[in-house]
Amino acid sequence: MNIKRFFAVFKARNIEFFRDKSSLSWNLFFPVLLLVGFSFIFSGDGRSAYKVGWIEETKKIQGEAIQNPFKDTRFIDFINYKDIEIAKGKLSRHTIDLVIAHHRKRYWVNDESAKSYLVEKIFSDKLEGYTRGQTRGKKIRYIDWVLPGILGMNMMFSCLFGVGYVIVRYRKNAVLKRLKATPLSAFEFVSAQLLSRLFIVMFMSVIVYSGCNLLFDFFMLGSYFDLFIIGMLGAFCLISLGLLVASRSKSEELIGGLLNVTSWPMMMLSGVWFSLEGAPPALKVFADFLPLTHLVAGAREVITEGATLADISYHVNCLLLMSAIFLSLGSYFFSWNAER
Repeated sequence: MNIKRFFAVFKARNIEFFRDKSSLSWNLFFPVLLLVGFSFIFSGDGRSAYKVGWIEETKKIQGEAIQNPFKDTRFIDFINYKDIEIAKGKLSRHTIDLVIAHHRKRYWVNDESAKSYLVEKIFSDKLEGYTRGQTRGKKIRYIDWVLPGILGMNMMFSCLFGVGYVIVRYRKNAVLKRLKATPLSAFEFVSAQLLSRLFIVMFMSVIVYSGCNLLFDFFMLGSYFDLFIIGMLGAFCLISLGLLVASRSKSEELIGGLLNVTSWPMMMLSGVWFSLEGAPPALKVFADFLPLTHLVAGAREVITEGATLADISYHVNCLLLMSAIFLSLGSYFFSWNAER
């Protein structure tokens, strides 16, 4: 590992990016435009669906319990929770509208939530004989909830396309072939590309978040340091995936298709726009194999639940494991030449 050669490639790639004014502007203003748009589209409580947290019973109690008398109510989603405190925490943040522990004959409402009040009225006849509990807490706006998804999606596109297209263009224009004739090793080149893109992505994300925070005053319960770490791990993993996808391709048209196939499932199924709570189990299992899922979920838990890195260790470990797999495969399949 020669530091001078590594730094020369690292510096050249950064200068190339920042001189491209259109790309720089897109990375700065695209997430801002999305946040502004969604803040208007989803402002207020105009959506008709309600969510009720349902406390799952133990196996013994489940065998004795009668059928749920609430779930025949239309237009209300029931989300199962094993931990009452987790469910109450979500209720206090207005994420769900009511919590019911059927076996204990107890339920909880959020007195500061209009939707919680309405759901209690809807179930008023069925809740007779239940003990009423209350929670309070600051409401998490949709824009606060969707923020990690938008920033994560922006990072995903920047990581995948920023690395994939560049490497394919270098390979197609024989830049990689010329670099192969220099003392620069494949490890030095790939490391410089990876760290350069990581620096650019995190730099742009910090600027976008800071600027939007002045405008929207985002909700934040956790540590900014933990948020930065999970963001960096997610970006590193996505860059590694971009290197893997571009490791052999020599066509810009092909790499465009491959990157779209890679990015679109993550954009739709990684919890960017909507929660996967209540989704079919098979869909959740598939989403667990997507790097963006762990980036968004980890960042969202830090922001809205005050989670620490230890609390989101599952997402951290998944991102580290995926990064190791993607880097190993990308290094193994990497080709300097345009010819296969």
